[in-house]
Amino acid sequence: MSPRISILMYHQVGDFVPMASHRANYCDQRRFARQMGFLHALGYEVLDLDGALAGLRGERPLAARSLVLTFDDGYDNFADHALPILARYGFTATVYAISGWLGQPIQWYGQEPGRARPRLMDAGRLREIQAAGMTLGSHTVHHARLAELDPESQRQELTRSKADLEDLLGTPVRHLCYPFGSFNRDTVRAAWEAGYVSATTCLRGAATAADHPLILPRKAISFGDNLLGFAWKLGFKQAPTAELSVWRDRLSQGPGL
Repeated sequence: MSPRISILMYHQVGDFVPMASHRANYCDQRRFARQMGFLHALGYEVLDLDGALAGLRGERPLAARSLVLTFDDGYDNFADHALPILARYGFTATVYAISGWLGQPIQWYGQEPGRARPRLMDAGRLREIQAAGMTLGSHTVHHARLAELDPESQRQELTRSKADLEDLLGTPVRHLCYPFGSFNRDTVRAAWEAGYVSATTCLRGAATAADHPLILPRKAISFGDNLLGFAWKLGFKQAPTAELSVWRDRLSQGPGL
């Protein structure tokens, strides 16, 4: 069987009143604790993206029970609620930070009634979670819908975010996540030219050796996912989205798609 791995997509972790919209943007901290405990009990190996890519390339063994944890946007509540649970089990994760809005409330959707607009981690907290073993990646400068921008604006979003985060963290930033899952061929070229070695999408499916490293699919964990639903998403039986199938058909060995 060709190597494959689930890359799970989270956003916020904490205590939340049930919501009618943006449900994939929330995970209750008690459910998150049960999910991580479930992974630990079943002996899952939680890899960073570099380890996952090496496994997909056949450069290291990739256990059937292995996965990657990713967290979009870099919310402040990651440090408060997710990090202690990850530390309990010795798990690592990749957190994608928006370099132009560090320490600020999110700005890409309106405030919901009765719900405070969540805040993003500032520079100090990003350094703290990096010191705790987390990988920091780029989520652009302004959480941009990249496919709606011209090629030069896309290039600026990707190169500036990478440079700013590297200056802030003192380490290379190798991994990217496309905000809103918005990307096109120009985006992939710009990511390649900027020096990213991976980029995650919102295309649903397990990542396989057939996937371009700059078009990696993921599986979103949502507010409504109980442990049974979480376990189901860990399986590899979900059919890939039609869009993912189209991208896989276009892929070649190099960056040109």
